[in-house]
Amino acid sequence: MKRILSTIILCGAALAVAAQPHEPAAPLAARVDSLSAEVAALRTESGTWQKIVARLPRISGYVQTGFDYATDASEFRLRRVRLNLQGDILRDRILYRAQFELAAPRIVDAYIEYRPFAQLNFKLGQYKIPFSIENTDYAPLKFELIEYPMALQRMMGLSERIGDKSLSATGREMGLTLYGGFLQRDGRRLVSYDVSIFNGAGINTRDNNRSKDVAVRLTLRPLAGMQLSGSYYRGEFGPEYLLRERYGAGVCYDRGAVVLRGEWVGGRTGTPSVDGGPTGRFRSSGWYALGGWRPHAHWTLVARYDTLLADTSAHASRQTNYTAGLTWQPLKWLRGQLNYTYEDYKISAAENRHVGSLLLSAIF
Repeated sequence: MKRILSTIILCGAALAVAAQPHEPAAPLAARVDSLSAEVAALRTESGTWQKIVARLPRISGYVQTGFDYATDASEFRLRRVRLNLQGDILRDRILYRAQFELAAPRIVDAYIEYRPFAQLNFKLGQYKIPFSIENTDYAPLKFELIEYPMALQRMMGLSERIGDKSLSATGREMGLTLYGGFLQRDGRRLVSYDVSIFNGAGINTRDNNRSKDVAVRLTLRPLAGMQLSGSYYRGEFGPEYLLRERYGAGVCYDRGAVVLRGEWVGGRTGTPSVDGGPTGRFRSSGWYALGGWRPHAHWTLVARYDTLLADTSAHASRQTNYTAGLTWQPLKWLRGQLNYTYEDYKISAAENRHVGSLLLSAIF
């Protein structure tokens, strides 16, 4: 744009000179100098404006809405309405992000990152807990299915119950994380780590005890598209300091037309005291295996086996879900997903269910 503007002005000057052949040389030179000064001023103004625009936050987001049909119920759902603002204060060094959920108004992400070195970086605020592969690496617009696996939902704050409290924190927490990677090869770090300290009370709330939760994750990427992950989380929840311990391991290969992923998550959860007695605890264990194929850039076919034993001492607490899904994304800004799930409950009081779900995502 600046080159075009300069060319037009200089051509105008040349035509003016050609149209007045009898004008003395000195006034013509003064006019050319004046026009050159105007071009320089326009260039400076344009550069200043570009710097201002570069400092403004980038705005993006999406709307996800759909329909669920089950054996015993059906409903239209507005699942997510996200607005995302992000930018940088010092390019590639100090960055910020704020993400809002408008369907059930709340702040989802709000953090600042400082990236001085590839091996050591800092993140402070509210964000995804670095635990497992899917919790951080597969956001809703990248995830191949509609529902996350049960082990992640019930043990990592997506839809978790601790004592008589419900923790629906979308897998996020408030705290500080140190992270980085080593041994770069072909654009990836072969070894990366995350070490975090969190409040442990959920999002958009004050801490409700004096202890802090700790999360640690180690990730290996030996091949392009492949990662091996191990995670550990330990904390105490609420005024009763109920134990919240989680551990997991996973493997993923996602490259080209193929995606294969599996993770196991286990944990121990405290239970409140009864009549002033000591608090108790129980163990949980769950895992999933997912496989997918992309026959075309716009299509993904996927299947998942997902099982959770909510209390390892009670076999009847097991639930197993069998899911088949289809994702269609004809445009960058439009995504459609169709899932079928068969829910198998071991407990005799619950009936097995067939669930069909449709989800449409409009992205901006």
